Amino acid sequence: MAELPEDVRTTAERLTRLARDAVDSNEAEAYRERRDASLADYGYTARYREADDTLVLYPVEWIDDDGTVVLDRIDDTDRAIERSLSGTGEEDEWEAVERHNSQLVAAVEEASGADHAANARAFADFMGNHYVRRVETAGTPELREFVTEYYPRNSWPTEAQKTMVRESLELLFQRAGEPFPGVTRTSR
Repeated sequence: MAELPEDVRTTAERLTRLARDAVDSNEAEAYRERRDASLADYGYTARYREADDTLVLYPVEWIDDDGTVVLDRIDDTDRAIERSLSGTGEEDEWEAVERHNSQLVAAVEEASGADHAANARAFADFMGNHYVRRVETAGTPELREFVTEYYPRNSWPTEAQKTMVRESLELLFQRAGEPFPGVTRTSR
């Protein structure tokens, strides 16, 4: 079975934290359902250990019908993933991502102006707040979600900004030194 992709792990962590911290039980359940659906696509399930604030991800074939891990089904313990949700006491991950993304937005503004910077800022907010990831780690699915769902509902772009959003995103990736997803880097 394929390894669980890092972006799926990160999303599972984020959704588990949101569920853990939610005041409304319906909101917490919605976060858990989104997490579980994402993991199910890769054949994994999640458990949250409240005692040590840890998210544990298991392959579903290790679990029996009543939700118990069956030791005889464990083929490779390295397939299980444990992530502490308490943090390490080091710099907050979100703050580091925000600082990095903000520097790229500022570089876009300096080179290309306020409209491109507004689009870049919207994408930086999307990647930072929804995925806690640097903008240049986005792939085609994240770009599609941003352009079709997040951008029209949450960014309130001007007509000029709407017409240049793809170019703005390309400029952002360029400032990060990464190819725009779907575009191969050419040697010089």
